Amino acid sequence: MALSLRLWRSLPLGRSAALGPRLPTGAAGSREQCVLWRLRGAEVIGNPGAFKRSLLFSALSYLGFEAYQVISQAAVVHAAAKVFRVEEILEQADYLYESGETEKLYQLLSQYKESEDAELLWRLARASRDKAQLSGTSEEEKKLLLYEALEYAKRALEKNESSFAAHKWYAICISDVGDYEGIRAKIANAYVIKEHFEKAIELNPKDATAIHLMGIWCYTFAEMPWYQRRIAKMLFATPPSSTYEEALGYFHRAEQVDPNFYSKNLLLLGKTYLKLHNKKLAAFWLTKAKDYPAHTEEDKQIQTEAAQLLTGFSDKN
Repeated sequence: MALSLRLWRSLPLGRSAALGPRLPTGAAGSREQCVLWRLRGAEVIGNPGAFKRSLLFSALSYLGFEAYQVISQAAVVHAAAKVFRVEEILEQADYLYESGETEKLYQLLSQYKESEDAELLWRLARASRDKAQLSGTSEEEKKLLLYEALEYAKRALEKNESSFAAHKWYAICISDVGDYEGIRAKIANAYVIKEHFEKAIELNPKDATAIHLMGIWCYTFAEMPWYQRRIAKMLFATPPSSTYEEALGYFHRAEQVDPNFYSKNLLLLGKTYLKLHNKKLAAFWLTKAKDYPAHTEEDKQIQTEAAQLLTGFSDKN
């Protein structure tokens, strides 16, 4: 390649280059200099060996240029094939995700864990987290997978700060590992998590999941126990706080953007209305959560919880 480039740089460009070096102009371009160039030209023509070397050099220069063009075209084709390959992998990954094939999805994307592509990396973060949530995953493996997911999400964000999904999954993964780092770390990360959820919503206001997660953030701090509030006051001059009304607003907003997109959003609408002592609307949303078609293990767990909540407050009546 280096040889080709050197040859290409030596290639004559245009008619003036083909005739030999350009003569100096102005006062310096004297008659003596013109005579000198003519003499040198005559020397080449009069010397068969020099003439052959000149022809050989020109031929090599031309071949070098041709080689450079071939290599350049090959590089373009390779880059295009690489882009196509990434898009193909993303299509397969999205199909497996929609089909609930968590194990297969993780196996597919794990092959590309060294990728520099943000779209692949945040999907791998999501797949690692989903695998961690499977009932057959041991506690030790779950922890490893969650920290692994955080690393992939962090790399995705580093590669593309304009990716709403990278912001969303980075925030989710920070929250997940907080369970292993203690209540102080979890509360200390609260503002970072909120910041990334808000950025995800800003970048894509139509992403119902990010809106839903912002609702969970509000719900979590609305029901924070007194001892956690005390820790929060020690960590922050203004500790994070929220209300059930604020959480409800996000859950409804998510539902407006994409109705029935997630069983947990339905469940939390019901639970939030319970917190606000509105049993009628609580029953409405909990019934929707209970009747939601179960595609994943989480859906089944939510169906069970919704049914238990409905039974619990109906018995009291």
